[in-house]
Amino acid sequence: MVSIGWKCGIEQYPPAELLDYAVTAEEAGFDIVEASDHFHPWSEKGQASFCWTLLGAVAARTKRILLGTGVTCPTLRYHPAIIAQATATLDNLAPGRVFLGVGTGEALNEYPVMAYWPGYTERRERLQEAIELMRELWTGETVSFDGEYYQTRKAKLYTPPTQQIPIYVSAMVPGSAEFAGKYGDGLFTVGGKPIELYKEIIKNFEEGAREVGKDPAELPKIIELNVQYTQDTDAAIQGQLQYWAGSYIPALFNQKIYTPAMSEENGQVVGADTIKQTNCISADPEEHAKFVKQYTDIGFDHVIVHSAGPDQKAFVNEYGRDVIPRLH
Repeated sequence: MVSIGWKCGIEQYPPAELLDYAVTAEEAGFDIVEASDHFHPWSEKGQASFCWTLLGAVAARTKRILLGTGVTCPTLRYHPAIIAQATATLDNLAPGRVFLGVGTGEALNEYPVMAYWPGYTERRERLQEAIELMRELWTGETVSFDGEYYQTRKAKLYTPPTQQIPIYVSAMVPGSAEFAGKYGDGLFTVGGKPIELYKEIIKNFEEGAREVGKDPAELPKIIELNVQYTQDTDAAIQGQLQYWAGSYIPALFNQKIYTPAMSEENGQVVGADTIKQTNCISADPEEHAKFVKQYTDIGFDHVIVHSAGPDQKAFVNEYGRDVIPRLH
């Protein structure tokens, strides 16, 4: 069965509201709450609360729903040992309900804190090393780690997780999907591009998994989709442009775009046509189910829906009532 998640829009809403929406999401029938891990928002009008504090609060207020990041960069502003500790603590609050989504990051979140933004090759090497270190720490054993980028000396998580936490590795293009298959316990990507691209991403992910002896059929494949459950197309478009336009810039992961103002400036090239092409904007639940199904038909089994509408509680309740039953 396909699992349906709700995107916790840390870059748009204040934390107290997001906590309320997350509790509502569990009540409305969602299976997952996924939160991005941002230091800066995409827009000067946005928000950027600390996702680990928020996820801890959600863990304490929910009983069933899965919790995780989409995604964390555990390599620059964070030492991977700290993310290992954060996820272990979260898993103790919500045993068996935690996953860790990871990626190579964006300058928007790392450069303001580090004043350092290495190229993609170094960022991927750092991520590989971070994954190895976090998994060692999650065993609860004492870890003295000697890597090229990270070192620990007799480091130990005295509150280890209740289980080995699955790591879902982000791949936005086919070229990075093999890495995700080799080093991840699952795949994480974002929709909105031609479906053939995602077939290629899954193909490369599965090849990487097989190369190291893993069965791709046992590895979750997560995709995040932009959806607006409304008849007001103009308002839906404006919501995306106001808070999220910067996230549509393909080169943002490698460029030094590190302030919300820079993000807004680059996002000015994003127009209404782009939003229409990459979002499902409709008040018809069948149309939404069809939109999701094109991704589940090619192998995605975890779908996270992201809405930028002003009434997030209404979206959660209505999508849960009308669309999720069709997907399940």
